[in-house]
Amino acid sequence: MKKILVTGGCGFLGSHLCEKLLKRKSFVFCVDNLFTGDKDNISHIIGNKNFRFIKKDINKGINLQVDEIFNLACPASPIHYQYDPVETIKTNVQGTINILNLAKKCGSKVFQASTSEVYGDPVLHPQKENYWGNVNPIGLRSCYDEGKRCAETLFFDYFRQHKIKIKVARIFNTFGPRMHVNDGRVVSNFVVQALKNEDITIYGKGNQTRSFCYVDDMIEGIINFFYSSNKITGPMNLGNIQECSMKNLAEEIIFLTQSKSKIIFKKLPSDDPKKRKPDISYALKTIKWEPKTSLREGLLKTISYFKKAI
Repeated sequence: MKKILVTGGCGFLGSHLCEKLLKRKSFVFCVDNLFTGDKDNISHIIGNKNFRFIKKDINKGINLQVDEIFNLACPASPIHYQYDPVETIKTNVQGTINILNLAKKCGSKVFQASTSEVYGDPVLHPQKENYWGNVNPIGLRSCYDEGKRCAETLFFDYFRQHKIKIKVARIFNTFGPRMHVNDGRVVSNFVVQALKNEDITIYGKGNQTRSFCYVDDMIEGIINFFYSSNKITGPMNLGNIQECSMKNLAEEIIFLTQSKSKIIFKKLPSDDPKKRKPDISYALKTIKWEPKTSLREGLLKTISYFKKAI
């Protein structure tokens, strides 16, 4: 039985990944410092004999013997990664070095959850993997954007220098059950505000776009990528190509929740990307993956979850 380490395993994506890996008959070590992760996300699997939760910060190092590693440890929403930007940088740099050294010691294949944020506020649309991005290196978001870019650099340097088996995925906006109620990301913000009949806050004019991928599709993409040929290292875009403006998203959520919420507009934060959409032709060609869940179908499942969570 394979022993697999999932860092950030109590988080939104991490908990879904742990669940999927257990179904593949693996032994899963879930490591999380619980800064943004929540043990409630793993409550349904914590009694599984092939599952072990370890409360630990990857910045302090990990000593386990594992066959495979999925590195998802890092706050992923602006409200959380800007709370302690120095710690965010350390997680993406020192934490990543610790994970790569563990992979080197164990001979493990290792996955890095990178992000569409490495493209910054892109001038190329949609974004292809060979686009180097447009990132402000000293802005409020740079602790995350540049931290993830540095993590990618580390992965490819360890790959070239130490011959480690790597997989680097650039994950675009993902949503679904187990998102944190107060995580500050747009889908959770809008759904919670709509369910409470509060004003829905849009920053800017609402013309900025994102492409939203339902969590089940994203986990399938991660699994397909990880277990593909070792020659396919990435970086690989994983996300939905259906683009949606913030204004249209808010209107759709108001409609689906039958909310009395009104839309209000506030000043756009600095360095907020105006457009975000992945080119997933590489994923289609190499791992035969594309999302199947429509935005409306995914939103209905997410709304159902939040009705119980708030």
